[in-house]
This record gives sequence, C-alpha cells and structure tokens, in this order.
Amino acid sequence: MANSTATNAPSRASASEWALLLLISGTLLGLSWFQVWPLGLTEVLGFATGGICVWLVVREDMLNWPLGLANNLVFFVLFLSARLYADMALQVVYLGLGLYGWWEWLHGGPNKRPLHISRTRRHEWIALAIVIPIALWLMVTILAAIGDAAPFLDGLTTILSLAAQFLLCRKRLENWFFWIAADLIYIPLYFSRSLPLTAILYGIFLVMCLIGLTEWKRKWREPQTA
Repeated sequence: MANSTATNAPSRASASEWALLLLISGTLLGLSWFQVWPLGLTEVLGFATGGICVWLVVREDMLNWPLGLANNLVFFVLFLSARLYADMALQVVYLGLGLYGWWEWLHGGPNKRPLHISRTRRHEWIALAIVIPIALWLMVTILAAIGDAAPFLDGLTTILSLAAQFLLCRKRLENWFFWIAADLIYIPLYFSRSLPLTAILYGIFLVMCLIGLTEWKRKWREPQTA
C-alpha cells in the first residue's frame, strides 16, 4: 500500500540526458548569438536554463536549485522589458523560495535528512483555499493600477506559480497540478506579448510537468528503500 512517505531515493539526470540538454541549449544560444534567429539572447538564455531546470526537478536532481536561481535572474530582465511586472516580481520571490527549497530538499526530512516525495497535507490545502483568492484579488487590483499588460492573467499565473513553488519546496506531489494550470495560461499569454520562444518554452514545460507528475507519482507509490 502507498503512504505519504513511501518513496525511493532521489534519482539523478543521466550523463546522456545532460549531454542532450546541453547540446540543445548550446545550439539555441549559438543561433541567437550569430543572429541566425531573430530572438534575443536573454529570451534564449531563459529558455535554456528554464528547460534544464524543470527536467532536473522531474529527476529530483538537487542541481535544479542553483540553476533555477540563475534562471530567475534571466527572466527578471526579460519580463521587465515585456512590462509583465507580476512575473518580474515573481522572480525575486522565487530567489527566496529557491534558497528555502534547496535547504528543505537537503535537510527537510526526519532528523534533518533529505526530503522525500509526499502528499499535500490537509492544513496546507485549507491555507491555499483561503490565501489564493485573496491574493489574486489584491494582485489584480495592484497590477491594474500600475498599468500591467494583462493584470488578471498575469496575477493568476503569479499566484498559481507561487503556490506550486511552495509545494515544490516541500516536495509535495501536487505541485505539478499547479504548474500545469499555470502553464496552460502562460502559453497564450506569452504569444500575445510577442515572446514566442518563451511561449514555446512553457509548452515544453507543460509536457515536462506531465512527465514529472507521472514520475513522482510512481516513486511515491514505490516502497521506501534503504
């Protein structure tokens, strides 16, 4: 029978996976650098670091945290230029959550041991049900006042992403549901803001999230190993 703590030890991205990820990322950066594609280097860099980071999360690879921090800095610059202020501010919050999540994955388990995949607790669901609508209302009000390009969608994806990131920091299985919901909104939003590669990136994120949900659920159901 499955339980909330049953899981195998975290896996790592294989050498072949790293080689493929770096090959794709290096190719994209090269095409941008030599202006073969009419896409900014910042957007391509965000694409590369973001894609690798999400795959490392799927694999429960601890290296996702430092790479994620670098990705936050890249997207901060990108969203500032696109006037998506909530997404820009979100990157600052992600920096703090990234440091918290890094520590939790290393020492957040029993006796300060590495954290394992678990299910979201009842009190966490109650807190999310209360906080999300209130935070969304406040976010949309603020964004509309400062002239955000898409206040409701920008605010909604921000709140969903924050909830997902918090659950990810605690290694809750349900973090993937929140990422999937956010990605389904992000894709058309970024196309509308003339950020095609970022929209494609979030389409890839969506596929990775579906893989991550399947993979984490499988690991959660497996008996714990020594």
